Amino acid sequence: MEIKKEERIKELVNILNEASLSYYQKSVEIMSNKEYDALYDELLALEEETGIVLANSPTVNVGYEVLSELPKETHASPMLSLNKTKEREELSSFLGEQKGVLSWKLDGLTIVLTYRDGKLFKAVTRGNGIVGEVVTNNAKVFKNIPLSISFKGELTLRGEAIIKYSDFEEINNTIEDIDSKYKNPRNLCAGSVRQLSNEITAKRSVNFYAFALISAEGKEFTYISEQFKWLSDMGFDVVEHFCVTSENVVERVSFFEDKITSYDLPSDGLVLVYDDIAYGISLGRTAKFPRNGIAFKWADETAKTKLLEIEWSPSRTGLINPVAVFEPVELEGTTVSRASVHNLSIVESLQLGIGDEIMVYKANMIIPQISENLTKSGDLQIPGKCPACGGETQIKNENGVKTLVCTNEKCSAKHIKKFTLFVTRDALNIDGLSEETLEKFVAKGFIKDYADIYNLNKYEDIIVKMQGFGRKSYDNLIKSIEKSRSVKLPNLINSLGIPNVGPAVAKILTKECGGDFDKLRNMKTEELTVVDGIGEVMAGGIVSYFANEDNKKAIDDLLKELSIEKTEETVGDKLAGKTFVVTGSAKPLNSRKEIMEKIEALGGKLTSKVTKNTDYLINNDVNSTSGKNKDAKALGTKIITVLEFLDMIK
Repeated sequence: MEIKKEERIKELVNILNEASLSYYQKSVEIMSNKEYDALYDELLALEEETGIVLANSPTVNVGYEVLSELPKETHASPMLSLNKTKEREELSSFLGEQKGVLSWKLDGLTIVLTYRDGKLFKAVTRGNGIVGEVVTNNAKVFKNIPLSISFKGELTLRGEAIIKYSDFEEINNTIEDIDSKYKNPRNLCAGSVRQLSNEITAKRSVNFYAFALISAEGKEFTYISEQFKWLSDMGFDVVEHFCVTSENVVERVSFFEDKITSYDLPSDGLVLVYDDIAYGISLGRTAKFPRNGIAFKWADETAKTKLLEIEWSPSRTGLINPVAVFEPVELEGTTVSRASVHNLSIVESLQLGIGDEIMVYKANMIIPQISENLTKSGDLQIPGKCPACGGETQIKNENGVKTLVCTNEKCSAKHIKKFTLFVTRDALNIDGLSEETLEKFVAKGFIKDYADIYNLNKYEDIIVKMQGFGRKSYDNLIKSIEKSRSVKLPNLINSLGIPNVGPAVAKILTKECGGDFDKLRNMKTEELTVVDGIGEVMAGGIVSYFANEDNKKAIDDLLKELSIEKTEETVGDKLAGKTFVVTGSAKPLNSRKEIMEKIEALGGKLTSKVTKNTDYLINNDVNSTSGKNKDAKALGTKIITVLEFLDMIK
């Protein structure tokens, strides 16, 4: 029996260390927080029972391993974790007759700051608790950190570097590729702080919140609350906190609980420390935990439900991600019916099967997760075919994490970008088909090529019931699709994603082929290279695109759904041979687009950058110090106002 317990300890240590490695260094979650905590508690109990504690046990080792090229530094004293509880009453017992300070447990990257002579001298990450990484240059570009303070003695404090949810969303919104979006603020923050160049850190909106004063030369404090007040006076943002007693601590926990769903700072619980500093120090510490504080983790509200299906969602990286769909349940005040299962390793660990009774919860009261499978049928069928393209799937095992991938290089899910371009304003201009919606439709196999967009009405019953959709959204989408059936040739050419062909080149090609798309499809390289603005590389790309058999079929199918509007002939060649760049205000016209249309209608050429070949820069602010004005003046390009341009074309 003792041998089996020893083997289980080794097994648990390996499992937990592997999970930590994936979580902190690779941003890959191979098990839920709830599952990790359960295995951790099991390991801790076995270690206490047997007296066996392995050197690499996570119960005596904390943080990530230091692997980057940043300079390393050993901490003056080990940075230990706090013991934890999910029981509110235990917080009252912990305090007893003592007063305490209750604060958020922020979810970012712990940093130790040192100030000398009133200046930020050094910043070091927590690292593995013993050795951290020096990130001083990066800390200097945190949004809210004081670089100078009035205190001139040596000061050392700890705090959490975090990226707010609002900033996180803003950063993600600038990334078009869904698979390239950051997974959560914590991972983005850790990666941002540990950069070798602080230029990247500066763009990531990192904030710092102090949560502990370690030492302040010549200063003596009796209470933690005094330290927080002093740090605040020095200009530091201090973690939100309250003084509590055993009588009101539970009530104050409820205050934090009510606030968490709208709180902008990532948090994974609360921290309670004794306010009396000397008393806390007198209690000493264990091998891993200081005894002056305790961490409180939310006891997640769980609900029992039935697993209805696993939705296999292909992505442009080739990964096919499992998403659990279950009977709707109420959690933390909202209705939940879906949860990501992340990868096959988690699917296997949960032993999932359709119809299983599962327990679900919201991790940190926000993200839906499966915590437990009560029936564990384990008979879930892993698809052998990609739901988007029908290509063969393959199970990969990298670093102990199993994933399902599509092996078809032509999989439509891998080419979401082409559909995203197809529906933009300068292409078919279809409202209601965001990149996220396209991802869903492609994943379900509704869209494999362009023409399929015009047959989405076949899936009406399914679409109106999809998350984020409804009857009105569906009707508006179909109306927009029908409207797009009549298209101008430049928009059609631009929509196809031909290499190096954007809106401006599409207009040049339309003019060159006289509005005859079939003529354009059959033009030779030598015919295209004589066109002003089209070089050999671009011409070769155009010819190759139209020669590709897959592209031919896609275009033929698409043309059956569309009607190409007759292209308006140019009204003259007054601006032939002239190249323009348009910037700034368009007054007295309505928009710069109106100026551009006039230039093209009169045979002129548009570019976005001022070069030696540019004849005119149109800018109402002739004396502007903008980059385009500077370039124009340096190159001798004439700068004219919109009124001067209108006089020119009279």
